[in-house]
This record gives sequence, structure tokens and C-alpha cells, in this order.
Amino acid sequence: MFPEYRDLISQLKTTDHHFQHLFDKHNELDQQIKNMEARIVGATHEEVEAAKKAKLVLKDQLYAILRKASATA
Repeated sequence: MFPEYRDLISQLKTTDHHFQHLFDKHNELDQQIKNMEARIVGATHEEVEAAKKAKLVLKDQLYAILRKASATA
């Protein structure tokens, strides 16, 4: 996710608690979606879609933080 911001992501994960929380939640949702799609965890189509939408919202929030941080760097 966002390879062009790899260094900034590493920095923010250690200096910005909010960013770290969003990043961790995004990764948790990603794994949860993979488990649902692989039928490791039972889920309806609607639950999978809701998780994907939540993950996308988090990704948008992370991107906004990265853009703002890179503009001030």
C-alpha cells in the first residue's frame, strides 16, 4: 500500500499514534477480508462488502495523512 510513501509510513508509524491506529486497523480488516473470502471465517456477501468499504475508508484516511505529512516535509 502506497509504495511511494514507504519511508514516510515507517516514520509515521513510530511518531503518530493516530496514524498507527488507522494503519493497524486497516491491516486487521485486510486479513479479516482474506479470511472471509477464503471461507476460513463464515460471512455473508454483505458482511464482506461492508468490511471492504470500511477498509477503503481507512485507506482514504491514511492517504490524506500521508499527503499532508509529505507536503510539510
